[in-house]
Amino acid sequence: MIGVGEIKRILPHRYPMLLVDRVTEVVPGERASGLKAITCNEPWYAKVPDDAPEEDYHYPWTVLLESWCHVAGVLVARERPNPDVRTGMAMLLGGVTDTGFHHPVVPGDVVEHHVRLARRVGDTYVFEGESLVGDTTVLTVGRLTMTMRPASELTDAPAGA
Repeated sequence: MIGVGEIKRILPHRYPMLLVDRVTEVVPGERASGLKAITCNEPWYAKVPDDAPEEDYHYPWTVLLESWCHVAGVLVARERPNPDVRTGMAMLLGGVTDTGFHHPVVPGDVVEHHVRLARRVGDTYVFEGESLVGDTTVLTVGRLTMTMRPASELTDAPAGA
């Protein structure tokens, strides 16, 4: 099991965008699972009025997908952690297809993310998986592509500039 301290040594994400609380399983080169506890104290709920209906507390779909990506990031970067994106290798999202959002997630839910590495070509990774709350599938990811690139390629001025 990997707690938040070790996750912060692997990933560059910090509040309010560190979106995984615990990684429960890592099988290098194969799969990883992690947990995200949803609370009403998260920044996306700050402006929800006290008398708002329950549907106003649905966790943002894009943030749920980002949380799933953090588990994928731990799977990729555990062996070569990079908590500072200005150095070393930077993790870049290439794209996502065949994603389904199936059931709203609300404060009080604990989301269990399951990530499988479907393919690796060099420093490019293709993942698939799902997220569950209990026995209910809330998210499916058909294909998500992530690549690792030297941070210097992203921060250095282009040649001739």
